[in-house]
Amino acid sequence: MPENHVLSPESLTALPLFPLGTVLFPGALLPLQLFELRYLQMIGECERQGTGFGVVTLTQGREVHRPGQAAEQFEPIGTRVQIERIERPQAGLVRVWCRGLERFKIHSTAQRSDGLWQGQVQALPPEPQVAVPEHLQHLSDQMHGALQSLSAQQSVVPHWNEAWRLQDCSWLSDRYGELLPLPLAMKYRLFALQEPLMRLELIGDLVAPTSDAVSDGKPPANS
Repeated sequence: MPENHVLSPESLTALPLFPLGTVLFPGALLPLQLFELRYLQMIGECERQGTGFGVVTLTQGREVHRPGQAAEQFEPIGTRVQIERIERPQAGLVRVWCRGLERFKIHSTAQRSDGLWQGQVQALPPEPQVAVPEHLQHLSDQMHGALQSLSAQQSVVPHWNEAWRLQDCSWLSDRYGELLPLPLAMKYRLFALQEPLMRLELIGDLVAPTSDAVSDGKPPANS
């Protein structure tokens, strides 16, 4: 967990945290199936208050906590989400579709008696809009085809709920980070890098101009 830094109280926001074995990029859709009591309660509270929560990447522990296991540990930068749809198909099971919003940095954490993590977090500033340079245009072209294919798949919530910004380094690199089948540590490295052009340059090193490396979908996380 991150060391404490001196920040003004006005810059911090209290946010429930959901540690997962994934990296959620801003703009991405995250389907969840929830059955742990702490997360059922969290979703109920978010629903009543009209608020979201934060997704953070696990570095130790499992998504579903079991007695005797060590407490979860997670990365210091996460993503605030908004809830777009909730279904309750049966007692003790909730399906939730969440949308990644902005990145945040954790200042401090505490764990409630029910096991839910709470964080004091600071939103990171929006990334600058940087045009995709000519030598990386193949990444824009490849992603356009991938998004068309994925958007044709049935989904109760749209895969992407905004216009495709294929000439914006930040948005384009976030989509590659979301869809490329990369090791978790590498995904987080790309996610935490707050330089959109540098992130896209790194992705360009991973994706050959004629490659078909973008994933055709991902299963929902569970907890």
